[in-house]
Amino acid sequence: MIKYFLLIILFPLLELWILIEIGKVIGSVPTIALVIVTALLGALMVRSQGFYILSEIRRDLERGVIPGEKLFGGLCVLLGGLLLMVPGLISDLSGFLLLIPLTRKLFKKLLRRYLHRAVERGTFLIRRRW
Repeated sequence: MIKYFLLIILFPLLELWILIEIGKVIGSVPTIALVIVTALLGALMVRSQGFYILSEIRRDLERGVIPGEKLFGGLCVLLGGLLLMVPGLISDLSGFLLLIPLTRKLFKKLLRRYLHRAVERGTFLIRRRW
């Protein structure tokens, strides 16, 4: 619990410190422009990759195939989009890496391995609420 609290506190502070340091080097207006441009570029990438993945899922469902792998890709695109909404260069870089199909494959593999281990340990439970 304490590690999540530290993450929530320290990550934004690190992002802010990096933006301040970049602002010292290139100026405040270019730094703000950089944040805006990465957010806009990220939104365009999320849109295009999201529509692509949705069409792939739809195609699989029409063929009667369960789109498990595509759902992992959709989760990565969603997470990448959320990271791009957070102002900062670390979160932007992470978000872009989740949106690029080549690097997204690595993240999908890591996510699959994490979920598999969590299920084996019994720490990943799905509870039904009826």
